Amino acid sequence: MSGDCCGHGVKFDGLSADYKRRLWLVIGINASMFLLEMGAGALAGSNALQADALDFLADSVTYGISLAVIGASTRTRAWAAIGKAASLSGMSLWVLAMTAYHVLIVGVPHAEVMGAVGFLALTANLASVLLLLRYKDGDANVRSVWLCSRNDAIGNIAVMIAASAVWATGTKWPDLIVAALMAGLFFYSSVRILQQSVEEIRHGHAHAAGEAC
Repeated sequence: MSGDCCGHGVKFDGLSADYKRRLWLVIGINASMFLLEMGAGALAGSNALQADALDFLADSVTYGISLAVIGASTRTRAWAAIGKAASLSGMSLWVLAMTAYHVLIVGVPHAEVMGAVGFLALTANLASVLLLLRYKDGDANVRSVWLCSRNDAIGNIAVMIAASAVWATGTKWPDLIVAALMAGLFFYSSVRILQQSVEEIRHGHAHAAGEAC
């Protein structure tokens, strides 16, 4: 089955050796960037960088789960996607809480570190997006992989914008605003994944009922 099947009403379910190889590459990219960006975020005192690092971590876990359930039943893949949606929602709440906490702390992030790491992370994310572009459409499990990759690219562009604004204004507010916007993006993606997962579970129940009749 290939990604082209989507046009015939059958959604790609990840059963492709090429897709699995690409996922392994993307997992390596994301895990490496999580370690690098979390350390850089702590060094720069940047909430936006740390939020983006968490996105890398979430994506690594998401891709690992996606690999584990490839070939499983539609119901199992849909429930795995629901779990990933829940983790994205939890991460969005964590980022919002950390953003509110840092509003009370005096200190301006180091814009130079934010900009440099943001550019490196954007390069890594664009590589991931290009690797997965062919498989952007599919079931909830595959779709969640694409949404996470897209979120990373958007998030890194936002971090670079925040770095420029921090440098220009000499305040921490651009960094905090971007962190809050990224939290909103995580939550929105989790809702999208959840909706598709529920639809696939309902479709699976209807299909099973039809076969029983």
